[in-house]
Amino acid sequence: MNYISTRGAEAEGVSSAYAIKTGLASDGGLYMPRELPKIDLDYIKALAPLTYPERAAKILSLFLDDYTYEELLEDAEGAYSEKKFIPSPAPITELDGGRYMLELWHGPTSAFKDMALQIMPRLFVRALRKCNESRCALILVATSGDTGKAALEGYRDVDGTKIKVFYPINGVSRVQKHQMQTQEGGNVSVVGIVGNFDDAQSGVKKIFSDTEFSKELSDGGVFLSSANSINWGRLVPQIVYYISAYCDMYKSGAISLGDKIDVCVPTGNFGNIFAAFIAKLMGAPIGKLVCASNKNNVLTDFLTKGEYDKNRDFHATISPSMDILISSNLERLLYILLGHEKTAEYMRKLAADGKYKLTDEEFKLVSEHFVGYYTDEDECRATVKRTYENINSLIDTHTAVAVSAAERYACDHKAENKMLVVSTASPYKFAADVLDSLGGKKPENDLLAPSELEALTGVAIPAPLSSILEKTAIHKDVIDREEMMASVKEFALG
Repeated sequence: MNYISTRGAEAEGVSSAYAIKTGLASDGGLYMPRELPKIDLDYIKALAPLTYPERAAKILSLFLDDYTYEELLEDAEGAYSEKKFIPSPAPITELDGGRYMLELWHGPTSAFKDMALQIMPRLFVRALRKCNESRCALILVATSGDTGKAALEGYRDVDGTKIKVFYPINGVSRVQKHQMQTQEGGNVSVVGIVGNFDDAQSGVKKIFSDTEFSKELSDGGVFLSSANSINWGRLVPQIVYYISAYCDMYKSGAISLGDKIDVCVPTGNFGNIFAAFIAKLMGAPIGKLVCASNKNNVLTDFLTKGEYDKNRDFHATISPSMDILISSNLERLLYILLGHEKTAEYMRKLAADGKYKLTDEEFKLVSEHFVGYYTDEDECRATVKRTYENINSLIDTHTAVAVSAAERYACDHKAENKMLVVSTASPYKFAADVLDSLGGKKPENDLLAPSELEALTGVAIPAPLSSILEKTAIHKDVIDREEMMASVKEFALG
């Protein structure tokens, strides 16, 4: 299997190892497999008895055919060990009314990004060897909160790599910020920027697209790559947990083999829900994909009206990891449905005008698979409280956005399929706002909120979060976004 750009470059195709090593295509597009592999019900039935690492190796081998199955199994067993994921990588709990919750936050940083970023560095290091790459890889990351810490933890002290993370100084929760600021490792750098996530993401993309700067780094023995979901190596492991979740629902008797399930995902950069779409196209029995947004509802408008318009007010919300107006992975959806020429055209319009609009026929292709809802701040808080009081489930503010959307979708469409709601973070990563939603009083120091939430609910703080609360901040630098390139240069070559 080879990979091509969503905008048409690399038409001859590159290997999966090259795509993972490089991150972005030469024309700024995102790598996608030329053809998607297919699975059937017999394949799913055969996966059901396997462990999560075994399922991961099987599914990844369909995409990464320049890796051996033995390599992928070794990496999956190392990434998804019992020591790292407690009690397991992707457990499913039953809510009510035919709804189930896929909990993806039981890893080292208590967020769903661990599901990809524990295995991606292993795949990346193999990619360097397969491509005979001798330069040091500088992993450059823009984060709205969770990706940063998960990437830092995944790439910490990995040979042949350095990692630098930019985050909006006032655009992440206090716990998320403390997680990043206390990160240890000899190859890591964490810098806050004055601005929002889109500013950080745009700054990183500008650095990637500067050919002169890339040459300067290369002359110094360094090349740039990405750990964001624009990198196929970050996205492909996310496909695994949707197929695995279907296996678990079948195995538990929640569904019969072949029954369709709907999936609701809290969404910012569109990568997580796009992975579910890929699983559906491969043959997993998935029905509607419910895209749940917060007050930054650019995706809801796109999925309702067919127009993507980032020219709007940016809102800092209590679900900050979704505070995004430029959803990078939407480009991959356009490529699959419309082809690379239309995708390149719409990306040029987005860069020039900040918006683009699909034709009616194009919009119908999107609507066949997706529906969008958004949840405002009051409803988000009310959902946290309602879910805890009614079904004794403590959820974070991002999961609450998805739970609310799933409830409204079920009412609006008289949905007959079981609904899988994706839970993306521990409630303790956003403890102050969860505590406030439950009627508790926010402490003056948000780092005290986890212990107060634990006292109120009796739900234990996950060990990875409990251990960092006593640590002292190491990375305190804050810069303007115009200084990002200079900061990268100093870290890479200094």
